[in-house]
Amino acid sequence: MINFQAPINSLGYGVAGYNIFKEIIKIHPSAALYPISKPEFTDEYIEKGLKNRLKLLAFPSVRMWHQNDVHTQIGKGEHIGFPIFELTEFSEEEKLSMSHCDRLFVCSKWAKSIVNGSNFGYYKADGRPKLPPKTHVVPLGVDTQIFKPTPSRNDDKTIFFNCGKWEVRKGHDVLLECFNAAFEPKDNVELWMMCDNPFIGQMNEQWKNLYKNSKLGNKIKFIPRQETHEDVYNIMRRVDCGVFPARAEGWNLELLEMMACGKQVIATNYSAHTEFCNDSNSYLIDISEREKAYDGVFFDGSKGEWAKFGNFEKETLIDHMRFNHFLKPASQKQNEQGIITASKFTWENSAKELLNGLKL
Repeated sequence: MINFQAPINSLGYGVAGYNIFKEIIKIHPSAALYPISKPEFTDEYIEKGLKNRLKLLAFPSVRMWHQNDVHTQIGKGEHIGFPIFELTEFSEEEKLSMSHCDRLFVCSKWAKSIVNGSNFGYYKADGRPKLPPKTHVVPLGVDTQIFKPTPSRNDDKTIFFNCGKWEVRKGHDVLLECFNAAFEPKDNVELWMMCDNPFIGQMNEQWKNLYKNSKLGNKIKFIPRQETHEDVYNIMRRVDCGVFPARAEGWNLELLEMMACGKQVIATNYSAHTEFCNDSNSYLIDISEREKAYDGVFFDGSKGEWAKFGNFEKETLIDHMRFNHFLKPASQKQNEQGIITASKFTWENSAKELLNGLKL
């Protein structure tokens, strides 16, 4: 019924691709899997999907991958690209790749608004603008069998937690500045960072040294990448508050996982995670301006914008962290609204919405 293309690994696309396909093949046992690069692991769902290849050439294909490389099609049916992106503008190469798709799936209403507001060029014959491909929202999910509510600790310490590869886009520069501004050495707080980035090599150590050598460096703990989701859960269940001051996100799996654990979360009120973050389940950082997306590593400022962190945004983040520590009885309560939200964003629901978009 469907030819599905995605990586199978421990990174964002790989986690989303595996979990969605796992649920698809439970519903449609004939679904075929075409991994992008060699899978990091295999199981009964992957093996079954691989065996189904060549049986479904006449059926639709979905390619879950970067927006500059969604044009590759499997089979002879309708072709849908499923990119996950963070910025407000596409390059010409990205638009060309997406233009080869019959339709697009995206994971948030924010992303759909970016696609629908983009200029995909003009028809040469009459000069009319090309319309963007029709776009359907397929939210991503969380495994609530693994990431489940856990009681808060009953001590005076507050452990803040951030998970996401070292990047300016993730707001790691802002987080360090605001953590040091919010607290003093006498305060019983810690910041746990699980942020190893496989794409930046020695820059991982530069980030760590920046944190270690800061005012509260002795209160900061670095956690290596975990092998399994169960391992990630065992970290999350021990902390109090997830803090995610991202300038832009394509989804933010870890933020939703923290909600599913019943933890308090702090997040920017901008980009794709607004699909599941609101005033009832998150401490939001409202954004007053956007700026060119530039970090000198992944983004060169030539296209697209992201949230700008000025004094107002930083003070809001500081206030949220202080509240979660100094008003501990309030912050120790489970994030009941976060748990309810996470229960709606399961991988099963993601798969059903994808199949709904295909009318299968």
